Amino acid sequence: MGEYEPFVVEPAGRTLFGPGSIQQLPDVVAHLGGGSVFIVTDPGVVGAGIAERVARILGAAGIRHTVHAEIGPNPSTVSLDTGAKAAADAHADLVLALGGGSSLDAAKGIALLAANRSKTAADADELWTEAERGLPVIAVPTTSGTGAETNGFGVFEDTAACKKVYLGHDSVLPGAAVLDPELTLGLPARVTASTGLDALVHGIESLASRGANAISVAYAAHAVALVGSWLPKAYQKGEDLEARAHLMLGAHLAGRALTISGLGLVHGIGHALTAHTGTPHGVALAAVLEEVMEFSAETAAPAYEQAARSLRVSPPANGDWPTAAIDAVREISGAIEIKRPLHELGATRELLPRIAADAVADAVTKNAPRQPTEAEVLDLLESVY
Repeated sequence: MGEYEPFVVEPAGRTLFGPGSIQQLPDVVAHLGGGSVFIVTDPGVVGAGIAERVARILGAAGIRHTVHAEIGPNPSTVSLDTGAKAAADAHADLVLALGGGSSLDAAKGIALLAANRSKTAADADELWTEAERGLPVIAVPTTSGTGAETNGFGVFEDTAACKKVYLGHDSVLPGAAVLDPELTLGLPARVTASTGLDALVHGIESLASRGANAISVAYAAHAVALVGSWLPKAYQKGEDLEARAHLMLGAHLAGRALTISGLGLVHGIGHALTAHTGTPHGVALAAVLEEVMEFSAETAAPAYEQAARSLRVSPPANGDWPTAAIDAVREISGAIEIKRPLHELGATRELLPRIAADAVADAVTKNAPRQPTEAEVLDLLESVY
């Protein structure tokens, strides 16, 4: 990142943050002109009573709504087409994304396809440039990690091709994000760890990305500080509202950063590993995080110094900031008990070359500070097998 290189940052939507902010949903819907709301969520959010709570708030304000709770982990392109048809049948004019990253991503895809009924998710490449505007979107995350409320795209599973596809459009960037940490209080520790680790990686990769600029670095540095400090506390004591609030805000800032800068090789490998094994996203990232940082250490030294400083690492006597950052990240991963070898995640040795190839081909890897070859990624995967 050159100090004086020009850049452009597009404005984001409204952000409402704080305990109880979910109560402001009717005003947010009115602000975006919604009369019929299509709520996209998952069975877990329904089971936790959160979807009912949101429906009750909308109903009390006289807002017509439909709940679509058919989104699973790692949503597929088929689920987008199904959801878009349901939204069109409900005559929805606004989509409310409620849940973790899978629901938020799916909601954006559904909002786009519902307004472009001649298209399907298979037309992802065309939709980026040729789509009509999607339905307005409100994002209400119930996890702290993905930052999906900060951008207008999603990553989906093409089950036929066994790969990830990117689908999105500027028009489905959420017009508002409602960040209520109370909605995360019941989150299981393992989900807190997985989603929180995702947020930490977003911050670190945004600092090191080839697309970084002064604004993304500002977001990312504060995100790493918040997530690094509060993720272990939220993991250890899930009912700590202060920890939940700081973690949610950190994850949001990390999302703001990555939307500007792009990500890198950790996510390239993570996407491929999840596509081939079904491993939860954050767990897949944790499997290779420190190793990718070591691979990139020389090229990304200034970014890793910033990460170490955000993680409140004492200045190393030998001046080796990248190693200090990697050690700090390793300590956080240990505190939240998330790192696993690949063989425990369902990856076979025969599968590793395919994962390496897919990781190098993934669009996010182009932002990595050190560009890897397939052979280098394969070596890295072997080291954590």
